Amino acid sequence: MSFSSASYSRKTMSVYGGAGGSDTRISRPSWVHGGLDLTDASDFYFGDNKKATMQNLNYRLASYLEKVRRLEKENEQLEKKIREWYKSRTVVSHDFSKYLDIIKDLQDKICVASKLNTKNVLEIDNARLAVDDFRMKYESELSMRMAVEADIAGLRRLLDDSNLRRMELESRCEGLREELIVLKKDHEEELALLKKPVESQVNVVVDAPPTSDLNEAMKEIRDKYESLIAKNHTEIEMWYNKKILEVEHDVKRYSEDLKTSNTEIKELKSTFQRLQIDLESHLSMKASLEETLSETHIRYGAQLTSLQEVVSSLEAQLSQIHGDMVSNGQEYSILLQVKTRLEREIAEYRRLLEGEDER
Repeated sequence: MSFSSASYSRKTMSVYGGAGGSDTRISRPSWVHGGLDLTDASDFYFGDNKKATMQNLNYRLASYLEKVRRLEKENEQLEKKIREWYKSRTVVSHDFSKYLDIIKDLQDKICVASKLNTKNVLEIDNARLAVDDFRMKYESELSMRMAVEADIAGLRRLLDDSNLRRMELESRCEGLREELIVLKKDHEEELALLKKPVESQVNVVVDAPPTSDLNEAMKEIRDKYESLIAKNHTEIEMWYNKKILEVEHDVKRYSEDLKTSNTEIKELKSTFQRLQIDLESHLSMKASLEETLSETHIRYGAQLTSLQEVVSSLEAQLSQIHGDMVSNGQEYSILLQVKTRLEREIAEYRRLLEGEDER
């Protein structure tokens, strides 16, 4: 609030005249009006009757001094009122301490809410990071599960192939056994057929070179076939036993792998369920924290708006009080200047009167 200082154009009364004190005049200031007027005219004129003139002047000066005393009393009353006003305004100003306490309390609450808000934001970020971590773990476990299931499917296909090969080998072995039986039967029949012509043969002695014994030839053929059959049987049995051992080893290994895979699948399923539960828990906690954060923003936003309105109102009141104090101080300064000027005028009149008495 700006105030324009009042300007006053005043002139102090002065005495001027000719030589020997004749034709002496007193000029009055331009601000003297009404009750402060010492003369009815603009100037005093001192003629030959100096005593009557001085008496008139003393009478008017006494009236002027009386008016000055009255003004001093009024000035004292005004000063008293100003002091009382300052005291009353000071008392009113002390009432703003409760608002300052309220503002400080609200500022502390806002600071605590800001810290809580920051903590909630950090917890949400941590929850989001944990969710991303669990999602990556879930995707990794899911890919591992798919790979294990693919391995299990491959092992099952291999097991089926092994079973088919075992069945095929068993069928081939059965076929070889049947073929061996058929060969034995055919051999016995051939032997029987060969023995019949020999028994029915006529014993004729001729002069010819000796013939080889048919029985020995048959025995050699039989031994040859039997050794061949035994060799084939041994080889087939060894091959069959070897394949059976390989198939049993593969089946045992695949069974162990299948058992391990089933165990891993169970563990992965339990891990997946646990991770899914943790994910749902973190998602619910994230939603709860976001809702709490939104409510906190809304609540403290409304409180902050109310506080801003209170602070604006208090600032306006303080500005008005400051303006009133400046205005009252200005008025007090003006009154003090008036008092000072009056005191100077009184001193000037006393000096003039003392000068006249000395003459």
